[in-house]
Amino acid sequence: MRSVERSGRTVDEAVLSALEELGVPSDRVTIEVLDEGKGGFLGIGARPAVVRVTVKENRAERVEAFLADVCEAMGIGVRIETREDGEYIYVDVTGQEAGILIGHHGQTLDALQYLCNLVAGRSGQQGARIVLDVEGYRRRRTETLTSLATRLAERVVRSGEPAVLEPMSAQERRVIHLALQDYPGVTTTSEGQDPFRRVVIHKKG
Repeated sequence: MRSVERSGRTVDEAVLSALEELGVPSDRVTIEVLDEGKGGFLGIGARPAVVRVTVKENRAERVEAFLADVCEAMGIGVRIETREDGEYIYVDVTGQEAGILIGHHGQTLDALQYLCNLVAGRSGQQGARIVLDVEGYRRRRTETLTSLATRLAERVVRSGEPAVLEPMSAQERRVIHLALQDYPGVTTTSEGQDPFRRVVIHKKG
């Protein structure tokens, strides 16, 4: 965390000096008054106010720095962009060699996302969850799974036989459940133990 100590004739003056050096607004910092100072009489016995101003840890910035270090260590040139949306911070990584971060069926990507959430929460504070994507993989995978779920649901309705999907991560199983939650005539369950837990599509009734 970045932190500076500054003095001034008043606490406000000392804080303003610290904010100017840090280059951040007041809502991004915590302020600790080390000495409220003393005006003195005609300047005699005066003592400046002293404050310590610390930039609050930002989850998105921590994740960006972590991913940048990982990619640098791997010798991969990437561009990292973040955006916050309610309960989530979406992190998009792009670059010619970024695909190596996806891995087989997104396993490397899921592992990195798990680590990013650990890094984001290391201050012990609760906050937005990190959703990591590389070269739009999750978006494409979501579209593929949604299409697959619909095709299998149609087959289940016609045949009456349940459809058992391949083992998936909790995030991908959720995609299947959401895709079929309003699909007429079928219901979905998750069965088995991780890492072999899978979605099963059943015909209602």
